Amino acid sequence: MEPDFWHDKWTKNEIGFHQSKPNALLERHFDKLSLTEGQRVFLPLCGKTLDIGWLLSQGFRVGGAELSEAAITQLFDDLELTPDIYDVGPLQHFHAKNIDIFVGDIFDLTADMLGRIDGIYDRAALVALPADMRGPYTQHLARITGTAPQLLLCFEYDQTLMSGPPFSIKGLEVTRHYQECYDITLLERSELQGGFKDRIPAEETAWLLEAR
Repeated sequence: MEPDFWHDKWTKNEIGFHQSKPNALLERHFDKLSLTEGQRVFLPLCGKTLDIGWLLSQGFRVGGAELSEAAITQLFDDLELTPDIYDVGPLQHFHAKNIDIFVGDIFDLTADMLGRIDGIYDRAALVALPADMRGPYTQHLARITGTAPQLLLCFEYDQTLMSGPPFSIKGLEVTRHYQECYDITLLERSELQGGFKDRIPAEETAWLLEAR
C-alpha cells in the first residue's frame, strides 16, 4: 500500500474506517491485557481514533504511529490539546501530557524513539496492510515494543466481494504471523453490524496475544 493512498484518503476525508465512538471490543476486552493505570499503550497506524481519548480517560498513557499528519492534527484538535512537535530522524513527534504520536512511516520508528510500551492495541494496522507487508509489520512491531501483550482486532469476510482495506484476516493468518512470539487466544467473534457497505457480511474478531 503506497503512502499516497492514505494521504489521499485523509485529504479527501474518505475515512469510513474512522468510528464515531470508542470501539466496543476495546471496551469489552482491554482489561485482558492486565495493565494498570499509568502504563503505556501503543496504537500502530492510529489515525484520529476516539479510542485514544477513551484510553486516556481510563488513566493510561498513549503512544501511537500514523502516516498522515492531517489525521494527527485533527486528533489533537479533538482532544483539545496543543502538542509540542519535534523532528526525530525522518519522523515528527507530537507530544502532549500522556500522549506521544510519531508521524511518518512506522518502519522508521525504533524502540529507542518509542520508549517503553506495556501493551499494544491494534485495531486498524494489520487489517490495513496488504498481504506482503503483514509479515514485516508484525516482526517490526514485536521488535520496537519488546513483544508487549496485544489486543488485536480483525475482520473476516469474503474478499471476492470487496478488495480492502480493511482486509480480511483469518485466524490461521493471525497464528502464522504471531505464533513465534506469542500465545494466541480468540476472545470474541461477532457479526459486524450492517457488514461492509451495508451489503457485505463480515465478522469482527478480537485476539489476545501474550508473550511467551
